[in-house]
Amino acid sequence: MDRELLKDVAIIGLGNMGLGMAKNLLAKGITVSGFDLSETATVAASKAGVKILPAAQLIAEARILILSLPKAEHVLACSEEIEVWGKKGLVVIDTSTSTPTVTREIYQRLLEREMLFVDAPVSGGPQGALNGTMTMVVGADKWLFEALLPLLEMMSSTQVNVGKAGAGNIVKICNNLLIAAHLITTAEALSLAAKAGVEPEAFFAGINKGSGRSAASEVNFPLWILNGQYHSGFTMGLMRKDVGLAQSLMAELEMELPLSQEVMALWEQSRTLLADHADFNEIVKQSDSELYG
Repeated sequence: MDRELLKDVAIIGLGNMGLGMAKNLLAKGITVSGFDLSETATVAASKAGVKILPAAQLIAEARILILSLPKAEHVLACSEEIEVWGKKGLVVIDTSTSTPTVTREIYQRLLEREMLFVDAPVSGGPQGALNGTMTMVVGADKWLFEALLPLLEMMSSTQVNVGKAGAGNIVKICNNLLIAAHLITTAEALSLAAKAGVEPEAFFAGINKGSGRSAASEVNFPLWILNGQYHSGFTMGLMRKDVGLAQSLMAELEMELPLSQEVMALWEQSRTLLADHADFNEIVKQSDSELYG
């Protein structure tokens, strides 16, 4: 792939993640054009230096198109526009958390039109998107992954090719199921330790040097929970959606995973306590409202 193509990028979806990616790429000398249905998002992106274009024109002119959308159904709807307006040779990099079924369907349809579709869901939140410190798990043929790597390295600190189309979404769904579980198990373990007389700071000093550590204990608790800030930029609604994707995948594969099912049930029960707009780290309040309130 001609490296010159990687210097001009289009983005559909200029919300927290998409705008962060756009700003990061602009700071590194990449020309960025974009589109979003939200006027607020469009205005913010324009002020940041993104060239705003109508969706049809954006897609028609793009050689590299990044998607940053909320759900699989939005990715699917966008792909229908790409089929109409996209040109031969277009490469679409979907950073949304979608489903492997939708990804594989889009991949095949675009391939028949001589376009390529890569699923590259991200972890790291809006700050990671802005700083280029996200992790990307990528579903793509090895040659395509390697061709896109210079661009992916500008957008993220870690890039892992986990298989062909759809594999990125599978790994991301499983990753988010794990963090959904780790937040709950870590909150319960800390509650146990605190009740027994151990201070939270001492608890984490020990846990984070032991085998029970996780991103929840090393990052989420110190940055967003123990200080009561709860401002990670990722909501309860988005995490419930991702937990639901894991639940759907489990059902599709006719699997029974008892602990995962309990985690899924706890996230569903949290609707009575926490609205969709609440920060996803607030799930810990369901374990101990006094300690995490």
